[in-house]
Amino acid sequence: MNFKITLCASEPNAIIPINYQYLVSSAIYRILSKGNREYAEFLHTQGYGKGFKLFTFSQINVPFRIEADRLHLQSNEASLIVAFHLPQAIESFVKGLFQSERIDIADRKSEARFVVKSIESLPNSLQKYKENEIVNVQLRVLSPVVAGLPNEKGNYDFLEPQDSRFTESLIYNWRNKIASCYGAETGKNALLLLETNFYRNPPRSRLIWIKADTEQETKIRGWLNFSFKVTAEKRFVELLLNSGAGIYNSQ
Repeated sequence: MNFKITLCASEPNAIIPINYQYLVSSAIYRILSKGNREYAEFLHTQGYGKGFKLFTFSQINVPFRIEADRLHLQSNEASLIVAFHLPQAIESFVKGLFQSERIDIADRKSEARFVVKSIESLPNSLQKYKENEIVNVQLRVLSPVVAGLPNEKGNYDFLEPQDSRFTESLIYNWRNKIASCYGAETGKNALLLLETNFYRNPPRSRLIWIKADTEQETKIRGWLNFSFKVTAEKRFVELLLNSGAGIYNSQ
């Protein structure tokens, strides 16, 4: 389930931090939590889903100029794509939660307020396939993909796309997501093929601060400017599309 959300700044010349991801994630959680009771009841009666954690979002699409650690927006209108792994039957409910909502992107240095101008359902390119049909698709990266291996300090050693362990880590994480939604046995035995394809220009990395300038600050490194060739059952590919590849997807 993918949506394009268009935001309108409450005031012109809005300024947001470069590391806005955690702030956007928190805003999405806040909006979703308003419908938590209805959502929980729906899942109880339908027997599907594992909660709101299986979601991801793209970078914010808006012209800007950079000054230090701030983005000075050159337009009052911005957009982003948000994806949720939820039953299609709940699409109207989710759209209703976001309609006319407010999203604040603020930290200690700057504050910008946005109103959700519109939320548009995006077409599902896999709709023509059956649930258990094996599909082969090319996927373009819309936000930094993070792959990592736990180290002895309890943190992650982040991997580059050229590292053979990068793909292995993504498939491992994908299997865990499948297991959480469809059962451990299904996750273990699922046919999952994932191949990283590079463009003429090499992948570029982005270092992102989560909870910047606080005691809980975490730095994660993700990668852009490449694509995936994926082969798996339709339902597993949709899970990958709706929840993201790798770790820290909801950030």
